[in-house]
Amino acid sequence: MDIFTTFDIAATGLKAQKTRLNTISSNLANSETTSTPEGGPYKKKSVVFQTENLPFKQHLNASLQTQGQAQGVKVAKIIDDDSAPQRIYDPTHPDAKEDGYVEMPNVSVIKEMVDMMSATRSYEANTTTIKSAKRMAMKALDIGR
Repeated sequence: MDIFTTFDIAATGLKAQKTRLNTISSNLANSETTSTPEGGPYKKKSVVFQTENLPFKQHLNASLQTQGQAQGVKVAKIIDDDSAPQRIYDPTHPDAKEDGYVEMPNVSVIKEMVDMMSATRSYEANTTTIKSAKRMAMKALDIGR
C-alpha cells in the first residue's frame, strides 16, 4: 500500500464522519421541533456506513495489474428513526392534541452528544493518520538526501 492509498482511505473516513457530525447537529437543532412539513414531530436521523471488503489476494492482484484503490468507508444512507415520539403533557402548547399531550421528537440530547464526541474522535483519528503518513513520507525523503 502506497502513501496515497493511506491518504485516500483516511479521506473517506473524514468525509463519512463529517456527514455523521452534520446529521447529529441536525438532530440536536431539531430536538424541540414538534411540527414538520411532513406532519408530526421531527424524526431522529442516523447515518449508516458501508465498507466494501476486498479479499487480500484480490486486492493484491488488482494492485499489481491496474493499480486498484483500496476501499475505505462511505455513507450508505441516512435513515429516520421510526420509534414512537415522546409524549409530554402540556395543554398550553400550540401543537397539543385534544388530550393535552404534545408529541416531541425522539431525540435524546445526551445520546446525541455522546455520538458527537465519538464522531469527533474518529475524525481526529483520521487526521492523525494523514499527519503520520505525511511525516513518514517526509522522513523517507530525508533518507534519500
